[in-house]
Amino acid sequence: MIDSFFQYQFLQNAAVTGILIGIVAPLLGVFIVVRRLSLIADALSHITLTGIAASLLIEKRVTGINELNPVYMGMVFSVGGAILIEKLRKLYKHYEELAIPIILSGGIGVGVILISLADGFNTDLFSYLFGSVTAVSSSSMWTVFFITIAVITVVILFYKELFVLSFDEEHASIAGVNGRWIHLLFIVMVALVIASSMQVVGILLVSALMTLPVAAALRISASFKQTIGLSIAFGEFSVIFGLISSYHLSVPPGGTIVVIAIMVLIMAILYKKVRNHLYVKGDTV
Repeated sequence: MIDSFFQYQFLQNAAVTGILIGIVAPLLGVFIVVRRLSLIADALSHITLTGIAASLLIEKRVTGINELNPVYMGMVFSVGGAILIEKLRKLYKHYEELAIPIILSGGIGVGVILISLADGFNTDLFSYLFGSVTAVSSSSMWTVFFITIAVITVVILFYKELFVLSFDEEHASIAGVNGRWIHLLFIVMVALVIASSMQVVGILLVSALMTLPVAAALRISASFKQTIGLSIAFGEFSVIFGLISSYHLSVPPGGTIVVIAIMVLIMAILYKKVRNHLYVKGDTV
């Protein structure tokens, strides 16, 4: 793959995009998992699918529109879905978790209708569902790059606020943290990352990249910052070796990335069990 990497532009685009996604997806995933909002990634991914289907439908039915990038339409729908989730969370103050299945169900329903109107599944839609190394254009790569910079900047600037909100929203409110706007900013960042990740990982699998590396890191980390570092390391490992495997096996990269992430999780669980067993055995001796 090394020779092909320097020969083909699409492989360079996929590799760079994958590396960037391997940073921001687990980075935001740590805060998502800690706040017990793991399903929000699934809800926004389905809304993104609706945007992709809408883009393909417009391109097919409207004369003169042939180069509409589905990524940008997916981002618009994903951000819109994120804002709707926040609105619904405020509407159902005592049942905030209802917002996620409402948006998820709506995304699936509208998406199925639009896919049907667009004459069903085609090659383009299949690549967005499961990822494709050939689908990442230079413009998409630069979009992911700027989103990565924006996400890292937001996390650095509002790290303390995000940290406090993740563990104790009441304490954050007492401390004067504007939780409403911080959370809205955070969820918009999540929406943008999900929409921009779909070409490499795939819409149906992007949530796994935001949660599986974090799940592995939580098993062996000793602090919150260590969890972030290990999550990014596991995410990068899964993306890089997933892309290499998908290229040699000629399969969608999303599946291989997720399978490797699951293998990393299993290794982390086994490592934790072995370490605990040796610790207990050492104490008894």
